[in-house]
Amino acid sequence: MDRLDRYRVFIEVAELGSFIKAANKLELPRASVSAAIQRLEAQIGVRLLHRTTRQVRPTADGEQFLERVRPLVVELETVDQLFQGSQRQVVGRLSVDVPSRIARRVVAPALPGFLRRHPRMQLVLGSTDRAIDLVQEGVDCAVRIGLLHDSSLVVRPLGRIGLVNCASPSYLREHGEPLAADDLPHGHWAVGYASPRTGRSMPWEYLRGTDGVRTLDVPSRVVVNNAESYIACCLAGLGLIQIPRFDVQHLLDQGDLVEVMPDSRAAPMPVSLLYPHRRQRSRRLEVFQDWFETLMRPHLEA
Repeated sequence: MDRLDRYRVFIEVAELGSFIKAANKLELPRASVSAAIQRLEAQIGVRLLHRTTRQVRPTADGEQFLERVRPLVVELETVDQLFQGSQRQVVGRLSVDVPSRIARRVVAPALPGFLRRHPRMQLVLGSTDRAIDLVQEGVDCAVRIGLLHDSSLVVRPLGRIGLVNCASPSYLREHGEPLAADDLPHGHWAVGYASPRTGRSMPWEYLRGTDGVRTLDVPSRVVVNNAESYIACCLAGLGLIQIPRFDVQHLLDQGDLVEVMPDSRAAPMPVSLLYPHRRQRSRRLEVFQDWFETLMRPHLEA
């Protein structure tokens, strides 16, 4: 293992706070990771990491060293890739986290084309709808839908996804079709959706002219906490839902769901890419972000 490799090992251990997590991400034996850190500390003559039974964190010298070597490693990786053939192939592993429905309906079907263009990349695709600590979990980039809370992450806004109001044909036969949002509290049900952040059921939202966003408390007989169950309960006739159009367009086309109240839709939801703050981004991250932005463009409102 050369000095640059030891720098890479140190960065991962410092950012993940764990020798084991770093070893798993780098696909190295834990003993090799420990030996690399010991060799690096011996070379530069300072202790870089505080080690306890519960955590690993950089010393003051380690923090300063981390800030210096992180952009250096990124730059050297970029230079290496400039001379790997005429196609300038991007090499290495990239970990991304994407909401489950975008992963299933948008990203996964398009991945064969992406990997044909970048055959020396490996994509680790996580699909969650919860907030995660990108640094602690070793994730290079995350896609999030909705308003973002205060964060130390870099945010790259992509646009806004339009939402539609839907019901199943069986629900409409039983309860009739609501013509406006004001009809909902009287004789209608919604499938409740629990906020991943608070656990509370979210109100029904709609835009009304210049009044902006309005909310209603629509009764529900079932409350779910993920998009798969949300759509499944709507298909079963348990209530109305508000959902990104891309997520149910195939069901609308097939007649399994019906759009209702097109003039009382919720406000479009922002879509963002998030990644840890660094002076320079890796080439792997750049090509994924450009590809994903192009992939999402047809689903975004003008």
